[in-house]
Amino acid sequence: MEKPKNVEELIPHRAPFLFVDEILSANEKEITGVYTFKEEMNAFLKGSFPAMPYIPATILVESMAQCGGAGVRLLGVSKGVFALAQIESAQFYKGVQYGEQVKYIIAIQRMSEKIIKQSGKAYVGDNLILEASWMSIRIESA
Repeated sequence: MEKPKNVEELIPHRAPFLFVDEILSANEKEITGVYTFKEEMNAFLKGSFPAMPYIPATILVESMAQCGGAGVRLLGVSKGVFALAQIESAQFYKGVQYGEQVKYIIAIQRMSEKIIKQSGKAYVGDNLILEASWMSIRIESA
């Protein structure tokens, strides 16, 4: 796997709505990536929990889907732009605070030119914070 210069070469998302710093590894079964929620970059998220420094759970699921999408593009299997179409399940175990690096381990369930089905786990350190499964569909051809 050749790493691109940055994730922006793989998916259309841009700051402040880009939630993947790096894809660490990718193969046809599993993708691993990381993201650190930086207070200065993600300040718009503070409106969700004004009195507490927690990242909204929906943003964590979006971050997992972005990681999975970037990994699939890195593999070169699917072309085009994919969008999150369905969140099949999500279980949240612990909150994420600003400054914490989240590691995503994404399993590829199904991959075609039109549909990508994935599931994943997110960790802060050794602590499991989230498990989810989702489906993305192609919305634009490359």
